[in-house]
Amino acid sequence: MTYSPEENLTEDNASVNAPAPEAAAEAPAAEAPTPETATPETGATEEAPATLDDLDLSELEEPAAEGTYGPQVADLLREIEGLKGQLDDRTSQHMRLTADFENFRRRTAKEREELELRIRCDTIRELLSVIDNFERARSFIKPQTDGELNLHKSYQGIYRQLVDSLKRLGVVKMRPEGQEFDPNLHEAVMREPSNEHPEGTVLEQLQDGYLLGDRVLRHAMVKVAAPGEPVVASEDNDQAASES
Repeated sequence: MTYSPEENLTEDNASVNAPAPEAAAEAPAAEAPTPETATPETGATEEAPATLDDLDLSELEEPAAEGTYGPQVADLLREIEGLKGQLDDRTSQHMRLTADFENFRRRTAKEREELELRIRCDTIRELLSVIDNFERARSFIKPQTDGELNLHKSYQGIYRQLVDSLKRLGVVKMRPEGQEFDPNLHEAVMREPSNEHPEGTVLEQLQDGYLLGDRVLRHAMVKVAAPGEPVVASEDNDQAASES
């Protein structure tokens, strides 16, 4: 195998210029490049701050100009205003819901009281006919013997017990005799001319009426006074008799 003079010359130059292994290991490492930041105004690069103390917070702490703030602070203020608006809306909605619930609670409580009172009135009205029968028996039945008297006292004791129970519930019997007729309380079934009482005065109660508080359980059936016949003077009567 033959070599040309040019190839030998090239190999000799490469061996001469190659650094020794020991020299390459002893060479110091190149310093790492320092990170640089670009400024938005000039486009030039500058060194990044090493710590938080080196940061420039002047744009956040002080207004950039009179009456204005930095862009980040302005964004935060707009966000705060939006959150305040949402809070006001939620507060108003909560207050409306609270008021609606309170009205609903009061309405349901009133409806429940009305229902309870209506049921109580209906139940007591059914018992009034029983009381009427006891009162009729007491008026019409006249015991003649000891056995009849004992029987009369027994059922009249039941009658008094029933009346006392109704009184404890707040039931009151009307006493309309001598009072002016009131269509809200009384039911006129008869009219009788009377010169002793003004027109419209209740003369007699034909069927008892009852009240539960201010509510009418049953209207009282009454007889009402009507205008009496005119009274002719005695002189007129004597004159009429002489002429005849």
